Amino acid sequence: MTLHDLPALNACLNALCALLLTAGYRAIRLRRRRLHARFMVAALCVSTLFLISYVVYHSHVGSVTFEGQGAVRAFYLTVLATHAVLAIGITILVPLTITPALRGRFDRHRRRARVTLPIWLYVSLTGVLVYWMLYRL
Repeated sequence: MTLHDLPALNACLNALCALLLTAGYRAIRLRRRRLHARFMVAALCVSTLFLISYVVYHSHVGSVTFEGQGAVRAFYLTVLATHAVLAIGITILVPLTITPALRGRFDRHRRRARVTLPIWLYVSLTGVLVYWMLYRL
């Protein structure tokens, strides 16, 4: 694996995270708490691997410019802006959501997860979209 393989790896990690988050949500809806916890820990691990890979890639390559023009550029920049802002937020929300669960405060965990989960899913899915638009269009 080379440095230039990392964007594709990052997109795969984002997609896997979205799948794990969805599976974790489904598990808790079925009241399978232990399975839910396993899926969510896996999502956290995958997100952490993504973050490490992302930082390594961009510390070597810098920023990558989107070459599209017109409406597709406006769409890309909108998606990128919302993705970036919410990605920063998720680094705060995830620990704030997981901590009460680890302490057995499931009422707080549940309240926070109702906000955190959709944002985390959005960040994961738009991460894949940004990859496709930046490297595959």
